[in-house]
Amino acid sequence: MLKHLKVFGAAFMLFAPTLGNAADLYEPPIVEAPPPPPFIEPAPASFGGWYLRGDLDYHWSSLRGTEYITYGGSGGTDRFDTTKLKGAFSLGAGVGYQINRHLRADLTGDYWFKSDFEGSTSGTCGGGSPCVSTDKSAYSALLLLANAYVDLGTYHGITPYVGAGIGGAYVMWDDLENAISGGSTVVHKGSKNWRFAYALMAGASYCLTQNLNLDVGYRFTHINGGRMFEYASGVAPGFDKGINVHEARAGLRYQFGPGNPNCAPAPQVVSYEPPAFEPPVYK
Repeated sequence: MLKHLKVFGAAFMLFAPTLGNAADLYEPPIVEAPPPPPFIEPAPASFGGWYLRGDLDYHWSSLRGTEYITYGGSGGTDRFDTTKLKGAFSLGAGVGYQINRHLRADLTGDYWFKSDFEGSTSGTCGGGSPCVSTDKSAYSALLLLANAYVDLGTYHGITPYVGAGIGGAYVMWDDLENAISGGSTVVHKGSKNWRFAYALMAGASYCLTQNLNLDVGYRFTHINGGRMFEYASGVAPGFDKGINVHEARAGLRYQFGPGNPNCAPAPQVVSYEPPAFEPPVYK
């Protein structure tokens, strides 16, 4: 009997650790989740940069008034009864700098092609008889301006703006042909001179690429008055009292460097998703 108990006790001691391990809960190894990606503050938008621009426009001009000197018994000053200037095209170019997201400035030069002038006068001719005349000429101009603009924010790639410019215009009048009804034609040599000018602008630019903008807008330009034509046959010099010009403009602006900040794409937010939870496995 004692012998059997010893055998049973030895067997129990042999198998007891195995039975205890079998009853334990199996736990998978702990895998730590990777830490979330570090937050990197986006670099500030790149402001500033030189740009070049080119423009095409169609403009309509109007004279603020005219006068000319006459000589003789009833000499003095007189003016055209009617004046009309036809529309014309112009080409422009410039260089500028984007100071920040809302402010830029540039220097521009525009050449206005000839705008035809038609006028008429009335008075007395030789012998005191009344007569009328028709007058034809044309003017062209070189306009140089220093401009500043305020960009009013960007909406779906469109940036409206307002601006102003100041500078000068070199106005070139062609010879004036004064044709008297039933009589001869008198030619007055046209005058050329520099004059003060200013401009007011409004428009919008559209982002075509990171460096290229389409610019469409309106510009009002005022040119001070000046000499219009020279003396001939007892009349002149003649003067215009200033020219007002309305311009419909379109052009391109190419910005060097990192690109236009108003064209920068919206930052992409990358979300972090922790790994899926794995339930414990029992065996």
